[in-house]
Amino acid sequence: MLNAHPALYFLAAAAVLPLLAGSWRNRLPVLAAALAFLAVFLLPEGESMTASFLGLDLTVLRVDKLAKVFGYVFCLNAAIAFLFAWRLDDPRQQAAALCYIASALGVVFAGDLISLYVFWEVMAVSSTFLVLARQTPRSSGAGFRYILVHLFGGLCLLAGILIHIRATGSAAFTGFSPDMPGSWLILLGVLVNLSAFPFSSWLSDAYPESTVFGGVILSAYTTKTAVCTLLRGFPGWEILILAGCIMALYGIIYALLENDMRRILAYSITNQVGFMVVGAGIGTAMAINGAAAHAFCHIIYKSLLWMSAGAVLAMTAKSKCTELGGLYKTMPWTLLLGLVGALSISSFPGTSGFTSKSMIIQAAANEHLAWALLVLEIASAGVFLHAGIKFPYFVFFAKDNGLRPEEAPGHMRLAMGCLAFLCIFLGVYPKPLYAILPYATDGFDVYTGGRVVAQLQLLLFSALAFFLMLPLLKRTDTIALEIDWLYRRGGRLFYRVADRVGNGLNAAAARMAGQAVQSLAAAARRLPGAVLLVVESLSPDNWGKAGTQAVVRRVRITEDLDNGTLPIGGSLLAVTIGLTLLLALVL
Repeated sequence: MLNAHPALYFLAAAAVLPLLAGSWRNRLPVLAAALAFLAVFLLPEGESMTASFLGLDLTVLRVDKLAKVFGYVFCLNAAIAFLFAWRLDDPRQQAAALCYIASALGVVFAGDLISLYVFWEVMAVSSTFLVLARQTPRSSGAGFRYILVHLFGGLCLLAGILIHIRATGSAAFTGFSPDMPGSWLILLGVLVNLSAFPFSSWLSDAYPESTVFGGVILSAYTTKTAVCTLLRGFPGWEILILAGCIMALYGIIYALLENDMRRILAYSITNQVGFMVVGAGIGTAMAINGAAAHAFCHIIYKSLLWMSAGAVLAMTAKSKCTELGGLYKTMPWTLLLGLVGALSISSFPGTSGFTSKSMIIQAAANEHLAWALLVLEIASAGVFLHAGIKFPYFVFFAKDNGLRPEEAPGHMRLAMGCLAFLCIFLGVYPKPLYAILPYATDGFDVYTGGRVVAQLQLLLFSALAFFLMLPLLKRTDTIALEIDWLYRRGGRLFYRVADRVGNGLNAAAARMAGQAVQSLAAAARRLPGAVLLVVESLSPDNWGKAGTQAVVRRVRITEDLDNGTLPIGGSLLAVTIGLTLLLALVL
């Protein structure tokens, strides 16, 4: 059983979970994650769990180094996240998270496009419940918008897959060609899940409205499965370099403007995923390694930051920077562990972010992409501004608003401690991470004097800029307008135009149909007796209000038409039948 698909352990746990009570509900997910991690380790490379569907070969389980990188970190993060939520007594959240993680594993191990799409959609649906689980009006609205965006992305993915299969006759999930129209639709579906501009606002809209546990889980899987899909299907697509650079800068700008601490971290996800997208666009072995390594490390330090913010939210019930501050006095462990995540995301030497992000920057330098290299350096400085300094400063220091919450519970601190240890361990000794990457990393030494000094200079300059501009960065209780404002307004405009045009055409058709029926009734009175005719009497005044309201009568011509009393129902089909019979009788 240990060499089975890793997703099966999470699905089995989700099925059994509602039957359990007490602490076993918390133990089972951690056990499932541990078994799944062991299964990833034991899986031999190759294809298995194959089947045939409509003449297409399906491969549900394809094991290679790329899939294993993501499989390891997905299972590892799941175990620690469920430890963080050890006292959670909500089987709906736990079951939704288990299905979500299982479907994410299904995506990264999928060897065909049909399996990929099925797991992709299950991932979208199950993750929605983690947003809705907070049960507030804001979370309900965010969850509704979240699923709509992901259904749009899923439809693009499905359309691209169908076109691709039609053109190639195969559902195998391999590298796509820019010359194939279906490839661009598939890419569009993947970009939606990546939170790429201009589809990025769903992430900053939904994740901060999720529960404390939901935020930790959501931060790890949707965007990283999209990164894995990108690395497998679109390596070397140069347009991705531009898309990634835009994401890296876009996330920084809005994170600096934001007042909500979890929304800051949400924008930071878009920023960090932008680095991975650039790596996929460069497409060299170094770049693919860097993107995979950065995804691995990002899941660890981002989950740590979301845990730190979640602990603050759980203990204070507040999330806005303007309402927080001074928490270092009563939550020192949460601050200390959160600072490790803040330094890691800032690529501080000695942390995991430095050992992974440096590979992407080096890949850009190797390809002489000067403009992309400049953008990534600017983005690196911006990360330290918003996540490395702004987040801990305004939450734990800054203005003391008199909050004196208790320290986070022991299970939360233990989970954060595990992730903090991994951040430092992989930063000081990255060889275990480099050993599982898709390509060999021989010849790459991350700790060169020039690289370390350059990074420290960059971070010190960013810190200086932050405190010099601190008066401008002080938060106010405002809302930053995002790109979604455009398509929300556009959606309303489209609805109004469609409503007026559609209903106008409907009313015109109703009037024409009403006149035709009246002519039919008049002609029927002039026909010979003993002729049975089906006539539908339509009222044009009722069209466009409550739909078609009709009375169908089977009448004898020798009687008065107004005395018919046998209702049958209303539809345009009856009108068509009546006109056909009338023409037949006349001819």
